[in-house]
Amino acid sequence: MRLHLVRIGLYSLVALALAGALRFTPRLPDPERKAADVLVAQAATPAWKLRFDTLGRGESLQALLRRGGLTDGAAALVLHAAVGLDERRIPAGMPVTIKTAATDSVPSEVTLQLSIDRLLHLQRSGDAWSGTDERLPWTTDTIVVSGTIASNLYDAMDSSARNDLPAGARQQLAWSLADVYEYRVDMSRDLQVGDEFKVAAERSVAPTGAVRIGKVIAATFKLSGSIIDAVRFVSESVSGQYFDQTGKSMRAAFLRAPLEFRRISSVFGRREHPILGGWRQHKGTDYAAAMGTPVRAIGDGVVTRAGWGSGYGNLLEIRHRNGYVTRYGHLSRFAGGVHVGSHVTIGQTVAFVGMTGLATGPHLHFEVLIGGQQRDPRVALKSSGGEPVPASERSAFEQVRNRLLAAIDAPSSGVVHLALR
Repeated sequence: MRLHLVRIGLYSLVALALAGALRFTPRLPDPERKAADVLVAQAATPAWKLRFDTLGRGESLQALLRRGGLTDGAAALVLHAAVGLDERRIPAGMPVTIKTAATDSVPSEVTLQLSIDRLLHLQRSGDAWSGTDERLPWTTDTIVVSGTIASNLYDAMDSSARNDLPAGARQQLAWSLADVYEYRVDMSRDLQVGDEFKVAAERSVAPTGAVRIGKVIAATFKLSGSIIDAVRFVSESVSGQYFDQTGKSMRAAFLRAPLEFRRISSVFGRREHPILGGWRQHKGTDYAAAMGTPVRAIGDGVVTRAGWGSGYGNLLEIRHRNGYVTRYGHLSRFAGGVHVGSHVTIGQTVAFVGMTGLATGPHLHFEVLIGGQQRDPRVALKSSGGEPVPASERSAFEQVRNRLLAAIDAPSSGVVHLALR
């Protein structure tokens, strides 16, 4: 009985202590609220009230400041002190911090986070406001990401770099890698299960934890057993920023795909026609893409047709050197200045994806003709590279190549940190 009474007494003391702790613990801000007010107290200094808010879609900055405790007159003074600030360019969701002394009813400081690495501090002295621009420093290192293709490049990049790069940076690195190889590999069609890649790139991290991907320094792809290396090298006489292991520029006469953001819905060969029915020879490649996606010329050339093409809908044809002709169908419209006789350059936006003609949805129909005959674009556009590094630069190139490829070829998996600078 005595033990039972002792236990009851102990439980009562614990309950009283817990109740006291809960009573004097400040409430956390409600995560569902648009703004949060926090009281910050420091030893030997006055307490401050911090209000964290974000600019709503379609909302004016003055309305946000008014919500934070500033009068219309004071808000106007704050905006006047924000020299160079264009309210029309401020994105919705911009974080704003409003600082007020606990003993005052008028805010003393407003901080606008204009971008990942830029803060604008607006401070009050009496009735006057002044602004200070602060640039946050980035820390840059070099990482190596390696992966194996199971379905596509995005999934491989996600699984390899999930713990070291946020989703946006992983996607950015995938696109950067595709850009390096865009004259050699169509990442939408050429990759096979089991293909492997390694890519060395600069990574910058802001004090806020934001991450962005810089230049790709070197990369290697193992495609069906064949290895294609790419090394960043600046040549004084050869165009292009990347060269393969033999010293040839990765830049060639043609891009491998007419869309920068690409996804294949149909490949060259026989298929059931989506409108006419039956099996017909589909002499080209369909790229499924959103309406209005820019279409680029895959090489330098002259426009020989820009108009209606029956089942093709709006049709564009470009004549290139060596008897090559490329054909772009189902377009929504042509780019400004593109007409019969106009000269276009490789990578130039010449039209926009649509669904004109015999099309069930927005997509680009793309053909390559050689000597007037349709050819499989995967074969016709295959290239072994561009100009080689000249003899005068060969030694410098080989030193860069050997150093970078040795660094990324070191036995490893996932993400490797090469250096901090």
